[in-house]
This record gives sequence, C-alpha cells and structure tokens, in this order.
Amino acid sequence: MSTEVIDLPIDNKLNWVTTSVLIFIHVGAIAALFMFSWKNLAVGLLLYWMCTGLGISLGYHRLHTHRSFKVPIWLEYFFAVCGSLTLEGGPIFWVATHRLHHQKSDQPGDPHSPRDGAWWSHVGWLLVGESKHNNTKLLAKYTPDLGKHRFYRWLNSYHWTLTFVLAAILFIAGGYSASGFSTKAGVGMVLWGIFLRICLGLHATWAVNSATHMWGGRRFATRDDSRNNLAVALITFGEGWHNNHHAHPTSARHGLAWYEFDISWITLKLMKAAGLAKNVRVAKINAPLAEEKAA
Repeated sequence: MSTEVIDLPIDNKLNWVTTSVLIFIHVGAIAALFMFSWKNLAVGLLLYWMCTGLGISLGYHRLHTHRSFKVPIWLEYFFAVCGSLTLEGGPIFWVATHRLHHQKSDQPGDPHSPRDGAWWSHVGWLLVGESKHNNTKLLAKYTPDLGKHRFYRWLNSYHWTLTFVLAAILFIAGGYSASGFSTKAGVGMVLWGIFLRICLGLHATWAVNSATHMWGGRRFATRDDSRNNLAVALITFGEGWHNNHHAHPTSARHGLAWYEFDISWITLKLMKAAGLAKNVRVAKINAPLAEEKAA
C-alpha cells in the first residue's frame, strides 16, 4: 500500500450527474415498495448480503483497503465484482477514498467528516465537484497494490456496466414463470434487486461515515471521533464497530467483544476453516475491554 499522503481536492459545484443518478435510485426504491413479493424480497436480501456484505464489508474494506487477510485471486476478484454492484464506485476509487479517510480522519482533508456537517458526511460530499469514480489513472497512484492488476483498472473504469447486466438478468429471471413472461414481475424484481437494494446499501455505508462518527461508545482514545454503533453494525455486517476499527485498522475482526455482532468476521472464520482465507490479522487486546459512553 502507498504511504504517500493522498489529496483528492473537490470543489463546491453541484455534480448533476451523480445527483440525478441518486435521485433516480431513490425513486426506484420507493416504487419497489408497491411491487412486493416474497420472491423479490428473497432476491433483494441475497443480493444485499452478496454486494454490501461480501463486496463492501469483506471485500472493498477489510481485504482491498486494509489487507486484513488473503484469499485466492479469483475470490478477491469476485469480492470486487460484488462491491462494484453497490454503485459505490470501482475498487480503486473506493480504496483510495477510504485510505484518505484514515490518513485524515475528522481532520481537514477528510472527504466525509461530520465536523463539516452531518449531511455532508452522509451524502453531501458525493454531490459536489468532479466525480473521480472513473479517473482510474489518478486514483491508481494511491492504490498501487490494485493498480498493478489489469482487472481492477478495467473494473474501476466500467464498474457501472455490471449493474446493467445484473438488471437484465433479474428482469428476465423475474418475468418468466410457468404461465409465461410477465413484464410487471420482471420490473418488480429489478426494482427490488437493483433499486431498493442499492438504496439501502448506500445509506448503510454512508451511515458508517456519518453516524459512527457522531453517536455511540468509544472504547479507544483515537485521534478522531469514531464511535461503536450497534444499529449501524447490524445493517453493515459489522462495520458499525468503527471505533474498534480506527484503533486497529488492519484487524479483520471489528467486533472485539463477544457481544459485538460482526457477521463479516463470522463469515471470514468460516472461510478460514475451509482453507479459503489465510494470514488473517486480528487485533490483540491485552487489557479488559472497557467502553465509555460518548457524550
């Protein structure tokens, strides 16, 4: 990983492309509520786990950004594909932004600190300036470990195309039944598997940037405002134990106490038992885990 200080300046002009896409996603998510079916719910939940759980929590964050464990390259690529289906950007963009967050957490230069406003930290920082999502050449400078892979460079530039491919698959799979093809059923599955699932995944990830730097307990006296937040942990597969993470960023385990539910850590332990994960880094805590309530 690069030790060079990252600086990705932005301006305050509204980015209409990003803003329009996010509005479109939210409108589709609302529409999905009027096309409920148990089949659509099951598909949405499965894809939420695959994309936000495996793709973002285990993949983009713990593996690609912090290199907390090692897996076969095919599995590493699979996690990256899952992450790209969240519309949170390609792996090089996501990793570069998150490494910047750790370098300057809650200090000037942090891309999404609540010290600049709760709305800003949650989503506002994405709505202004020139989008860097597809500027692979610039971002690869800060992610040399990913930039040396042709696959990651391609995925970072064209990550959004995979969502269209998945939408087409869902439309066809959802529409076909024993009685024939139903356009309405196909659209319903797309709304649940793409729009609603992406919308919830975005807000869950954004809550790590905002809520876990404002509300919760602080076990470790880190230089930032990171908190441990149970509610966020439950919807992000363990990412809500954010103070633990900022104190031990390379630890693959974020929930350090038995009562800190960390689904990604449980998944990783199963992968290790199956021989798929190796060199798993885990924080060594010698002192009792005492936690103070944040003011």
